[in-house]
Amino acid sequence: MATELMDAIELAYQPSQLLGIPVALVGACFLSIGAQLQHHGVAKVEAQTQDAASGLNMKQLGLLLARPSWVIGTLLLGLAIVFQLVSLKLSPIILVQPLGVVGLVITSILNARLSGVKLNRQSIIAICLCVGGVGAFVLIAAVFAQDLPVTNRSLIVILIILAVVLILFVLAFLFLRHRFKAIFYIVGAGVLYGFVATLAKVAIDRISHREWDWLLVLCIIALLAAAVLGAYFVQNAYSSGPPDLVIAGLTVIDPLVAVTIGIVVLDEAAGAPWWAMVGFALTGAVAIWGVFQLSRHHPQANGESPVTERLAGPVEESSLD
Repeated sequence: MATELMDAIELAYQPSQLLGIPVALVGACFLSIGAQLQHHGVAKVEAQTQDAASGLNMKQLGLLLARPSWVIGTLLLGLAIVFQLVSLKLSPIILVQPLGVVGLVITSILNARLSGVKLNRQSIIAICLCVGGVGAFVLIAAVFAQDLPVTNRSLIVILIILAVVLILFVLAFLFLRHRFKAIFYIVGAGVLYGFVATLAKVAIDRISHREWDWLLVLCIIALLAAAVLGAYFVQNAYSSGPPDLVIAGLTVIDPLVAVTIGIVVLDEAAGAPWWAMVGFALTGAVAIWGVFQLSRHHPQANGESPVTERLAGPVEESSLD
């Protein structure tokens, strides 16, 4: 095992791959602050209108544009996306995409201070599982990640899988949305954003190499479709769950989906030995388990009343807007 590790470091590891790490960390900070502000805006709109148990309606979506906290949060999330795209240009997906989990820690601290709700012991353990699992994943990826060009065949496979995923999520939302809880929207958004990250990296690489063709057009269209539906799921998740739970899902499920695509379809871990693949599976499982434990034990996710009702006091007293 030691020999395989040294060989992998010599063959696969390139110091230039580390350039995307600080960029990704800055993006994670923007992500956490933007999520907190967006959650505040959604909670305030629901407090002034009605609970969005079956999804935000068009009127509520329009009112969000009049909430300064939501608009500023959206701008910060836009900056987070820019930093994420730059990090994807500099480094392999499986190295920088999981670093967004840093935003979970920041969001948990911000939410506890702004809402006045302290995290219980189970929630803290769940957050540690998320961060620890993703952190261990990144350590393995930092050694074995390889940044390889995406072939036409690989891109077609990704687009077909995404088309199936989009159809399934749309059908589920149309017929089962009255039964949805925060965890569905969080998982759905995480899966979709995982595809967004992958397609964004593909689009950036092809545009930088001036590879203009019909596959690039399809890639951009699919990216936008997944991003729009994912963004809608995120806003609904804010209405039914606390922001740190939403960020936990996005910063764990999103990178794990992107990483799975990177490993299975793009062969970014082609040089990894069997024990590294086992490590990927175990650390990923720990991180996902942390998300579900957080959804079960978070103080703001356990009450019988909607989240907006439980946050009515803090929202009304807040000076964010």
